[in-house]
Amino acid sequence: MEMYREPAVAGKFYPEDPRKLALMVDEFLALSPIHLGQPKALIAPHAGYIYSGSVAAIAYSSLHCMSDMISRVILLGPSHYVAFHGLAYSEANFFLTPLGAVKLNKTDLALIKNLPQVNHLEQAHQHEHSLEVQIPFLQRTLGHFSLLPLVVGDASADEVSEVLEQLWGGDETLIVISSDLSHYLPYSEAQALDLATSQAIEDLDSQQIEPRQACGRAAIIGLLNAARQHGLHAVTLDQRNSGDTAGSKDRVVGYGAYALQ
Repeated sequence: MEMYREPAVAGKFYPEDPRKLALMVDEFLALSPIHLGQPKALIAPHAGYIYSGSVAAIAYSSLHCMSDMISRVILLGPSHYVAFHGLAYSEANFFLTPLGAVKLNKTDLALIKNLPQVNHLEQAHQHEHSLEVQIPFLQRTLGHFSLLPLVVGDASADEVSEVLEQLWGGDETLIVISSDLSHYLPYSEAQALDLATSQAIEDLDSQQIEPRQACGRAAIIGLLNAARQHGLHAVTLDQRNSGDTAGSKDRVVGYGAYALQ
């Protein structure tokens, strides 16, 4: 019997009507520059689309011409609702969005299931938005692909990078890390802190990213460690906050888009 993970934040973080959702994502992508070169990994924000969708689109804009090359996506995002150690997978066969169903890659899952930091925890996926909001962007840019979504709890950089190493693959594999940056700081303070985070990502310096700088810190620093081992370089594609997009400048949330290749 096939198991489906239903959308948790459709109609909240993004439109639940498929036509409106496709139009919104496509409009964001149309306003984003196309970046030459295939990224091995992307870091993109996960707030409601009116806040961070335009920033996320800049990360995804380079994928349009790579839909015939990328066939598998490894997606990591932080847990906002359930506390646990390690990384959590779902037993679902498909993740649903209003744009359709994406098949989960059970072959990829088998590569990591025996690692001690990887465990089945359906509750971690049930309400989690950090993974869900990335999928419509992948659907509109890649079309058909398999997905391995992992929610990251209290995990070390080594635990994350070990998982990524098992799943690294070749040109057919894209890694996506879902993370916002600073949370609820005054506008100018957030700008300064997010700039420091962007510099640390470009330097592949995981030691310079503290928990308050990114809610997806564990996944980010795990990726940076793996990126160093594989000789990748990182570039900041965009860095803004909710004060720039759709909110007050009193207390803002930071968003960044990054590509590693």
